[in-house]
Amino acid sequence: MKLDGRRQSSNVEDRRGMSTGAKAGVGGIGAIIVAALFAWMSGGDPMQAVVQGVQDQMQQRTETVGEQNFTEEEQELAKISSQILASTEDVWTEVFRQNGMGEYTSPTLVLFSGSVQSACGSATAAVGPFYCSGDQKLYVDLSFFTQMKRQLGVEGNTFAYAYVIAHEIGHHVEFLTGTLNKAHSAMSQTNKTQANQISVRLELLADYYAGVWAHYEDAMNHSMEYGDLEKGLELAKAIGDDWLQKKAQGYSSPESFTHGTSEQRKRWLRKGFETGNMNTTTFSVQNYNDL
Repeated sequence: MKLDGRRQSSNVEDRRGMSTGAKAGVGGIGAIIVAALFAWMSGGDPMQAVVQGVQDQMQQRTETVGEQNFTEEEQELAKISSQILASTEDVWTEVFRQNGMGEYTSPTLVLFSGSVQSACGSATAAVGPFYCSGDQKLYVDLSFFTQMKRQLGVEGNTFAYAYVIAHEIGHHVEFLTGTLNKAHSAMSQTNKTQANQISVRLELLADYYAGVWAHYEDAMNHSMEYGDLEKGLELAKAIGDDWLQKKAQGYSSPESFTHGTSEQRKRWLRKGFETGNMNTTTFSVQNYNDL
């Protein structure tokens, strides 16, 4: 994906080097992937691996970030993230205008290291990138992208990073259209299994919106290169609930899925990219098995 010469967004808040307490974050694409990666690498208990890995990571980054001595890789990832955010601002402003959806208001990208405080509570890097509708901000610890490069083979593919950010922006679009609040209300009034199914719809819709963004980004800027979509689809496969659970524990439990299977995530990302149609949403599907 070509971003050379592209503008960077001014809606970026750099909190790297600042730390807070920690608890679960909200609705992020990386909520499972980071834990699974650590478990996969350790070959042991997933939760133990997550805790140890995050503690080590936080200690290492505190020593470096505390002096504001960012590596060249971190600064490049920060720049790319800002350029991707700028692209989502341009694309979604135009998509909202074309579809009579009112004015698109841009979220803020918060870069953090180790842990962060949001309107949705505090969270650690283990949660992965996440969106908080309480303050309309998306939160990213850039070490997530470093892990992604090492473990999933996306070195040098900007679209893979873009997919992660565009997915979180997809949750912001859900918030602006009222879907997110509607879903959260429904989730609070049902049992765990049904709440998980609603969560899957939200995540697949965010994947779809990531595809819609890529569709119009390419149409406006001709930025997509050969193999970009395939890399995005590979990443979508690697963060499917079934794939991650099988890697972590040897089997999958469909009733516990919260983000969708590998096949579902790939299908909805591709569908959004190929159609760019804002009239199709996964959340309107009544039959869960049709997802």
